[in-house]
Amino acid sequence: MKLSLHEIAGVVGALNDISKFEDFPIHAIEFDSRKISSGDLFLPLKGTRDGHEFIPTAFENGAVATFSRIELDDVPHILVKDPLTAFQTLAKYHLEKMGVDVIAVTGSNGKTTTKDMIHDVLATSYKTYKTQGNYNNEIGLPYTALHMPDDTQKIVLEMGQDHLGDIDLLSRIAQPKIAVLTLIGEAHLEFFGSREKIAQGKMQIVNGMAKDGTLIAPADKIINAYLPENQKVVRFGPDQDIFLTELVERKDSLSFVVNFMDGLIELPVTGKYNATNAMLAAYVGQLEGVADEDIRSALKHLELTKNRTEWKKASNGADILADVYNANPTAMKLILETFLTIPANEGGKKIALLADMKELGADSVQLHNNMIMAINPEDLDYLICYGEDIAGLAQLASQMFPLGKVYYFKKTDQEDQFEDMVKQVKQLLGPNDQILLKGSNSMHLDKVAQALEE
Repeated sequence: MKLSLHEIAGVVGALNDISKFEDFPIHAIEFDSRKISSGDLFLPLKGTRDGHEFIPTAFENGAVATFSRIELDDVPHILVKDPLTAFQTLAKYHLEKMGVDVIAVTGSNGKTTTKDMIHDVLATSYKTYKTQGNYNNEIGLPYTALHMPDDTQKIVLEMGQDHLGDIDLLSRIAQPKIAVLTLIGEAHLEFFGSREKIAQGKMQIVNGMAKDGTLIAPADKIINAYLPENQKVVRFGPDQDIFLTELVERKDSLSFVVNFMDGLIELPVTGKYNATNAMLAAYVGQLEGVADEDIRSALKHLELTKNRTEWKKASNGADILADVYNANPTAMKLILETFLTIPANEGGKKIALLADMKELGADSVQLHNNMIMAINPEDLDYLICYGEDIAGLAQLASQMFPLGKVYYFKKTDQEDQFEDMVKQVKQLLGPNDQILLKGSNSMHLDKVAQALEE
């Protein structure tokens, strides 16, 4: 990071006389005092405890300065009204100073996978950095920007939202050259109330976009009212600006062609939604001048962030399709569609374990019940439901499936039948079977996968 103490103080508008402290280079900025190394600047944030309590520890661990809301004695500090706001201001300045091209990615589903794919495509031709893990909020995005290597040419920043205005803030920090919107789904309906509000929030990704920037967005009419008037907009979907055809899905791979480049694109993952994500990555690659053969090679050998859609092996040989990082109705329908399309193993059963989808608001029970439309007893041997709001789905399914093919296990404040559920899964799962695990992260289906693997 090519920033010095006095430079940072000037950028964030320090309220104290920084000249009384020696100017020296800052190696990195950390908000966790345990991660501080020699030469770092400490960022005290408000959490369960006030980060200012850890300023002494940060200096003991090698910090050479700190942001602070209060005047400090004897240690170099940059006095600001709000350390987080100063951190965000600095991240915006740093991106501008380094002249890096920003590709921003958001969406109710697929944003992390699309981010990974875009990174891998661009990395064939440029020094490229990306959001690490799920650092996609008001702290994580500026942290990513300030931790990119100094030789970075392209940075792919994921943008998440929990409330209206989150994406607006992130876009104004990042000022993207290219913005990608994967999908408008039902994620965080509890906070937004409707898909229209979700669309409004996601479309704020253009608020900080460069004047010559490009927005890549789905052909969903719900976003039409929020499209920018003076920027390039590329729509994707059937009969749109960009689209895919000749999709072939397999258990652990897929292939397709797109209308804007020659040749077959192959992916080492399944799911037609991943084909769409890869198409977006390929188009971004083309916009940035990456050769077609490099695009195809990157996608054929891509490595995705863990805990997204992933095939695992149970200890008895059964196949586990784990998609346990998060869940909303759109995502659950998509993964069910993929799972039910994949041919069963010879002599094997197909089992789906579905758990509660969180943050769906007042309509949560009905949205869970609606999942019945994505379930076909002819393609699924057993359905296991785990949670509270999903109880109605289990009841509806029991009217469709033969007796004994649907199981329901509670997870409420009063009772959690997790262990009973895992025991039942182990009893049902044969060595030739396939099982889908899908639910919100807080339902801990990753522990089910771990139990089956062990």
